Amino acid sequence: MTTRILLADDHALVRRGLRLILDGEPDLRVVAEAGDGAEAVEKVAAGGVDLAILDIAMPRMTGLQAAREMTRRASDVRILMLSMYDNEQYFFAALKAGACGYVLKSVADQDLVAACRAAMRGEPFLYAGAISALIRDYLMRSRQNDRLPESILTPREEEIVKLIAEGNSSKEIAATLVISIKTVDRHRANILAKLGMRDRLDLTRHAIRAGLVKP
Repeated sequence: MTTRILLADDHALVRRGLRLILDGEPDLRVVAEAGDGAEAVEKVAAGGVDLAILDIAMPRMTGLQAAREMTRRASDVRILMLSMYDNEQYFFAALKAGACGYVLKSVADQDLVAACRAAMRGEPFLYAGAISALIRDYLMRSRQNDRLPESILTPREEEIVKLIAEGNSSKEIAATLVISIKTVDRHRANILAKLGMRDRLDLTRHAIRAGLVKP
């Protein structure tokens, strides 16, 4: 299958260069471009996009803001953040916003294609400096005796994953947990974004691996 890509950067020259890299691959195709975050959100919402590549610094709406909005409105679209900043703060903010990868512009010609393919496999893509940042963060929290989370999901999210894996509909989950269907759907979107997954089947496999349900 060909991955349909939205490319968002406020510099047309940068978009042109990145498009040449991506369209040169048989499994990748740029189907839309945007010059700012707000335009990117609109084009993703219109459908037909599998992967959004967002520059972190754009006018009207930044890449981080756009990623958060895309995660909320189109949870099945994977997101890669593109940045000229080798900066831990931006990197962690990108992950929190729902991005599954962080690619430096300075090495985009080497990393971008691999990052796209990793994203579509449901795998994170981190440049070498980002991996070091994660290790430093882990060690710092460990030294400070911070509780290291066993799961990136909250207890309520794990409840919902279990109920989804057991075959319950959104209506049935809402009745069981005494919450609204809209709240269930919002939790589902957040769970998919956090885990980098696409659908009920992926969530069921995760639930089995995590011991939430029996195979």
